[in-house]
Amino acid sequence: MSAAEDLANVERVLAGDIASFEGIVRRWQGPLVNMAYRFCNDRGRAEEMAQEAFLRIYRSLSSWRRDAAFSTWLFAVAANLYRSELKRIPAGNVALDEVAELKDKHSHSAEFEKHQRDRMVRKAVMALPAKYRDAMILYYFHEMDVPAASKSLGLPEGTVKARLFRGREILRSKLPQLLDVPRLKEA
Repeated sequence: MSAAEDLANVERVLAGDIASFEGIVRRWQGPLVNMAYRFCNDRGRAEEMAQEAFLRIYRSLSSWRRDAAFSTWLFAVAANLYRSELKRIPAGNVALDEVAELKDKHSHSAEFEKHQRDRMVRKAVMALPAKYRDAMILYYFHEMDVPAASKSLGLPEGTVKARLFRGREILRSKLPQLLDVPRLKEA
């Protein structure tokens, strides 16, 4: 994945060679589907959301100002679409108070416990209010740094840091059993 390839494909598409958009799709399809999945936790819906993101990206390709990396712009467009889509049709989330115990006291498999804990943490994050959930998804699950997440969300870095802090605090207060596992990395 190179920025030069992205730039070349964008320039060819804008010059009328729409087949060059295929290179952009091939390069970014996996990351956009994965990002969508982290928003909705449904593989089929994630694929549909990513497809819609590519349509929006194609239609607004000329609006990329090139003052940021193409990937940053692409993720920002996709994240905005995913948030709008979840507002329109919310994912099937559970309330934080209803999240089950993270540990099965009778489990004999550390791997099973880790999988269950990871699943419960993801459920808990998905149950956060949208403004905290979006920041947490980009930062922890999509492994964006604070500057990239702030660009994707269209927010100042300080706001993203505050939302990450508040999201972690909500999780800690609602899920005290998380204190037994390694701490979430700090922003």
